Amino acid sequence: MRAVVQRVQRAKVTVEGELVGQIGPGMVVLLGVGGGDDARDAAFLAEKIFQLRIFDDENGKMNRSLSGIEHGAMLVVSQFTLYGDCRKGRRPSYSEAAPPAVAEQLYEQFVRNAEALGAKVATGRFRAAMQVELVNDGPVTLLLDSRGDRPSP
Repeated sequence: MRAVVQRVQRAKVTVEGELVGQIGPGMVVLLGVGGGDDARDAAFLAEKIFQLRIFDDENGKMNRSLSGIEHGAMLVVSQFTLYGDCRKGRRPSYSEAAPPAVAEQLYEQFVRNAEALGAKVATGRFRAAMQVELVNDGPVTLLLDSRGDRPSP
């Protein structure tokens, strides 16, 4: 699984003009599921992101995780294009992305895992054309990949 994590002051996602998810301070997680990903990837990445110390403490140092900020929340948006391979030609190949049915299950598993950790979670709508608006705070933007970050079993 791949994720782009952005620390935000606020964010929202709409589908065809309908507001489907909205948060105040917290993080936006653009989440892509790759072929071969499984429940371990969803659990690992949810915990890793929830525990990321990217929020300022009283001394202005990034020393707090999502659980350490008042009213902190996570907006999770599915993004299969994180698996776009642009090395050849001009049209990205998405052959490394998981099939939609598998991706949706693991996306939902990620959300359940984050909620089980105590995260307040809002979501986009899987497989929908979404408009995501956010105010990046910092800016702070991180890239994570469960295959590169997760210890071997």
